[in-house]
Amino acid sequence: MDNGTHTVELDGVRQRYHLHGRGPVCVALPGGPGVDWAYLRMPALEAHLTMVYVEPIGTGGSGRLASHPHGYTRARYARALLALLDHLGLGTTHLIGHSHGGFVAQYFALHHPDRVAGLVLYESAPVTGPDHGAEARRNVAEFAHRNSGRPELPEVLAALQATASISDDDAMNTALRGLLPAYFADYWGREAEFAPLRATVRGTHISGLDERLVPDTIDDRTTLGALAVPALVVVGRFDVICGVRWAQELAGLIPGARLVVLERSGHFGHLEESDVFGKAVVGFVTGG
Repeated sequence: MDNGTHTVELDGVRQRYHLHGRGPVCVALPGGPGVDWAYLRMPALEAHLTMVYVEPIGTGGSGRLASHPHGYTRARYARALLALLDHLGLGTTHLIGHSHGGFVAQYFALHHPDRVAGLVLYESAPVTGPDHGAEARRNVAEFAHRNSGRPELPEVLAALQATASISDDDAMNTALRGLLPAYFADYWGREAEFAPLRATVRGTHISGLDERLVPDTIDDRTTLGALAVPALVVVGRFDVICGVRWAQELAGLIPGARLVVLERSGHFGHLEESDVFGKAVVGFVTGG
């Protein structure tokens, strides 16, 4: 497999993916849904692993479903991932799913365990819905309290509130760039590092509804106990959206799962604590 950007038509839909690094193969699924893959580049992993960064269908340079922005269920993402693994000739591989990508990765591992050598659930959760939303609001309140003296805080909180009404790509991009500081443990203390990401992050509006306009709900709590693949759960202490509560629950539900808490990170530990994150994931993948 050659490093760089590749595009192939799979199952009637254009699929773009990006290869970087060398070593054992890991397939990385970004979050959102709809956030452009580039924020998930992990140089600390690429030094030891061949990273396959998936540009999910409906996003970026990959193709759209006829039902766009609807129809991007976990089952449809899993179908696309299976086709990509077949195209790459990967009988089994390690999966890294970040945020919504974690929801997809755990779904895939539950339905295709024979194709998964190991599973990294990075800022994921076993369930969405009212409990998940209430926990996120509590975490956002803590973020607001920690940053109560920041003049930029009202803008960030307004962007978080606006996510509920996103209906097109422009609104998605505006919200992403507005809310991003809340997704770091200390954005303003390290603004020189993270401002370029905030200025360039982009996404595609994905509705979260299936073709019949029914929400693609997530509740894997009753099935994760049957997961029979090695699993690593990684979470940032200050993640507002998929925080420690959910990581602990995932690790408790998945037999033999290992939990790593990044004590100085929010939602982007691969950027905030890249060395600690890299050592944990590379060690898990290579058995080191």
